[in-house]
Amino acid sequence: MIVSEPLPHFIDDLLGYLHERHPTHATLDGVHTHDDLLEDLRQDSIESETRALAGYLRRLDEIHLEGLTPTERLEHKMLASNIRARMFELEEIRTWDKNPQYYSDILASSMAGQTLFSHAPAAERARRVLSKLRQTPRLIQAARENIKEPPGIFVKVGIETTRGALKFIEEELPRAFSSLDDLHLLGDLADAQTEASQAIGSYIEYLETDLAPRARGSFRLGREKFEQKLKLDEGVSIPLERLLAIATRELKATQEAFRRLAGRMDGGDPMETWARTKADHPQPGDLVAVAREQLDELATFLEREAIITLPTSEPITVAPTPEFFRWSFASMWTPGPFETKPARAYYYLTDVDPSWPPERQDEYLRDYNYPTLWSISIHEVYPGHFLHYQHLRRVQSKVRKSTMFAPASFVEGWAHYCEEMMVEAGFGRQQYGIKLGQLAEALIRLARFIVCIKLHADDMSVEQGMRFFRDEAFMEETSARREAERGTFDPTYLVYSVGKLMLLKLREDCRQQQGKAFSLRSFHDTLLGNGTAPFWLHRQLMLGGEGGDLLE
Repeated sequence: MIVSEPLPHFIDDLLGYLHERHPTHATLDGVHTHDDLLEDLRQDSIESETRALAGYLRRLDEIHLEGLTPTERLEHKMLASNIRARMFELEEIRTWDKNPQYYSDILASSMAGQTLFSHAPAAERARRVLSKLRQTPRLIQAARENIKEPPGIFVKVGIETTRGALKFIEEELPRAFSSLDDLHLLGDLADAQTEASQAIGSYIEYLETDLAPRARGSFRLGREKFEQKLKLDEGVSIPLERLLAIATRELKATQEAFRRLAGRMDGGDPMETWARTKADHPQPGDLVAVAREQLDELATFLEREAIITLPTSEPITVAPTPEFFRWSFASMWTPGPFETKPARAYYYLTDVDPSWPPERQDEYLRDYNYPTLWSISIHEVYPGHFLHYQHLRRVQSKVRKSTMFAPASFVEGWAHYCEEMMVEAGFGRQQYGIKLGQLAEALIRLARFIVCIKLHADDMSVEQGMRFFRDEAFMEETSARREAERGTFDPTYLVYSVGKLMLLKLREDCRQQQGKAFSLRSFHDTLLGNGTAPFWLHRQLMLGGEGGDLLE
């Protein structure tokens, strides 16, 4: 009889390989074994990864299911989908040979992972950055060689994000290590920084003058690839027609709730009410201070209402978004779940560019109005992404602890769900504007739900997408355009709404099953205690049997 490989042994081996292959993600996972490495994205290296993943998939298939516990069988299925998703990305989606932003995001995130978090002494982190800077020309050369026929929109966004990465290297890195007194190390850093900057600057010029004029590729995945990506990445195999019907139903219901509440606030036209609400926003440069006050109030509410456990943690730093990440409206940078030392988390908000004219600054900040900013802080921090990570540290299963295997529909679905859940729980009960802001954010996510399907599985243009966000989600045109453009390079950003809807159904099914014994705090703690996994797995862990349908 052939003895089957133990699943925990396989998981350790696979996770070790993925952390070495993707050192930037390893750092963000809280694993620092490969902190001196920058991804090797040359084509032969990518082909080697594809072969390695195929080998891991064969090994996984050879593990006998009858020898596994019920939970291990679920994790076995989850791992198989994750490996197939990685292979599908490398072989079929092929972001690595279409999108310059893929390289700039890795470069900037890799450097940021060593400068933002104090998981090691400054000198040690500086040496790791030095190593990464010396590998930067190799990464840039790989981008030059790999990207042949990109879509024009990808080059446009790639130029913006690569400029951000360059600015980070030239301005943020020197400030991050300005306290070092090792002159030899500082000299080496300066030399490597100059070499990396020259390589990046030359690449930006190449993108602008050579690649951009001949960028004629299509950003569309097509129906088949879109459906397959959604199935492998998120465990969602619902036909697109049904997904569109669900999204349209939810959009109309949310629009009606929005109009009804806006009309109730002053008895006037709902759109005029929303326009006045959006006009009440922080002034340029004030976003960080306002958000900092919001976090204190949110934490106090959660402690008082006891709807979820708040593990102890390091203080959160609220700060302006670094240049390399300014395409993001807001983001949460939290030390990884495997981090062994206490470390500070960062809540970033993208304020206006001071060089913008006053009217553009005002238009931009209208989408940062006070009610909307409440939803953003709930989503990113309490009880959204930040609190999720605090619970994740307690998870024992490596598969459901590591962010390497995390489906975005659970990660973003939880955070988006929290926006609605907090209002349901009574936060801002006397302030209609907070509920209106929550509904406005839901409309944006539902518009993403529809637009991404029509961009990639139909023939919607970016311009039509912009108009959809503007007219159906009541966004300002500049922000609407940014949302539509994001849909081209973030094809499944429907995960926010899909995840929230799957979570709401899971909660209701648990409530029905448990009856009077149901507790919101127990539901939340159990859900997050089970780790980050596809919703079909959460349903089987929490409901038993086959788990039932993901969506109504």
